[in-house]
Amino acid sequence: MKLFLISFALVSNLVLIDAVTKELAIGYLSLRGAGPVTVIAGLFNLAYVENRGCAWGMFQGQVWPLAIFGVLALAFLIWKRKSVFGVGKINFIAEILLYSGIIGNLIDRVVRGYVVDMLDFHWGAHHFPCFNLADSFITVAAVLLIFTQSKSKAEK
Repeated sequence: MKLFLISFALVSNLVLIDAVTKELAIGYLSLRGAGPVTVIAGLFNLAYVENRGCAWGMFQGQVWPLAIFGVLALAFLIWKRKSVFGVGKINFIAEILLYSGIIGNLIDRVVRGYVVDMLDFHWGAHHFPCFNLADSFITVAAVLLIFTQSKSKAEK
């Protein structure tokens, strides 16, 4: 029960942080109408993007199928959590980050009909698609899971 409460508190706080950054993006970036704000010239801007698809803008306009997929993915991960995440601190962190990212973007899809993205990285002519904290949580969780899986296979 203690682990559940810790997990719930961590996920809730990360989802809240994600929601606050999205509200700030709406308030300061979309409403000002002046376009992206340069944070680090030639590398990083803050921009307001309404993503009506998923990663890299795929599946544009498929809000409800993506929302349903998010709910099903979350349910599956909770149901199979022991086999998906295993044990250990790194796996626990990955689990918390993955739940937080899925929930953060799911809330946007259901409430707004799109996901708010604001982190905009580029290098010269190369431009990485805009993303948000929830996307970062999901990506870091995936990297951690790949790392722990690779490490456990190497130890066998």
